[in-house]
Amino acid sequence: MKLFSFFKQELAIDLGTANTLIIQDGEIVVDEPSIVAINRKTGETIAVGKRAMQMHEKTHEDIKTIRPLKDGVIADFQAAESMIEGLIRMIGARRRFFTHLKMVICIPSGITEVEKRAVFDSADHVDSKETYLIHEPMAAALGIGLDVEEPMGNMIIDIGGGTTEIAVIALSGIVSDQSIRTAGDELTSDIVSYMKRQHNILIGERTAEQIKIHVGSALHKIENPPEDYGVNGRDLMTGIPKQIKISYSEVAHAIDKSVSKIEDAVLKALEATPPELASDIYRTGLYLTGGGALLRGLDERLANKTKLPVHIAEDPLRAVVRGTGIALKNTDRFSFLIGRDSVK
Repeated sequence: MKLFSFFKQELAIDLGTANTLIIQDGEIVVDEPSIVAINRKTGETIAVGKRAMQMHEKTHEDIKTIRPLKDGVIADFQAAESMIEGLIRMIGARRRFFTHLKMVICIPSGITEVEKRAVFDSADHVDSKETYLIHEPMAAALGIGLDVEEPMGNMIIDIGGGTTEIAVIALSGIVSDQSIRTAGDELTSDIVSYMKRQHNILIGERTAEQIKIHVGSALHKIENPPEDYGVNGRDLMTGIPKQIKISYSEVAHAIDKSVSKIEDAVLKALEATPPELASDIYRTGLYLTGGGALLRGLDERLANKTKLPVHIAEDPLRAVVRGTGIALKNTDRFSFLIGRDSVK
């Protein structure tokens, strides 16, 4: 049996719109941006992850950078396969000695059967012999240490790059859920539009992401506000590069509409919750995971809106992949895992 396990490789993959994380033997071995750089002439993959992200929006006509996932699902199959293959290769040379690859991949809860099949097909192309899928909110619940098999209601709000997943979980299943395609990427494009409209300055996606990290806020007034952030971009009037300073309250104004959409989705999910589970949620509160959970003041804003306690997970960015890793170790035990047979 030990000999067989030597030839077996088990990977838990959080295939995210913004970042992809891979766990092997209970340890995060890959944490890279979900992006791939391809040579247009030959079609070969030049770089994946951080190296490809450094090239993003800086390429000449022979190189193109592709983000293969859009709104949490695979939008470009070939690029997705190249990216998964490149990231698995990063794990190390040991890979070629293994013959049996087993994977658990997490997916948004609002995914269609066709989109599920696309994930299975991508896994097949990287030679996976056993593939399981897990819904993101379920993985997030496992990752923050909740007992999902208990008859106790818990509400998870997972704000990723492409989707916001809101789910009420009890008895190893999702009782009510909302999956909206308003998340980190939408907030980034709101900032790009705001800078263009308000300051007549054109900035790229990567700069907008940095603004969100340094001075992003869901509230117009917060305690311990961050210092104003210097933004470099191109002046739309003169065409000359320039720098301006932007404050957290300006960013709060820019992303206000998108944050309101997330609030509305949370309220919708609460409305659809059965009364007994609603009484559990009143006691347990809401759990925030995903990169969006790091947005300043978001927990306070949701708490004001719902009048419920809001808890931010300890390491929100890695909660989903940690939960996927737990599911990988217990594939026989968890009934909510989707195997190939479940997808007709």
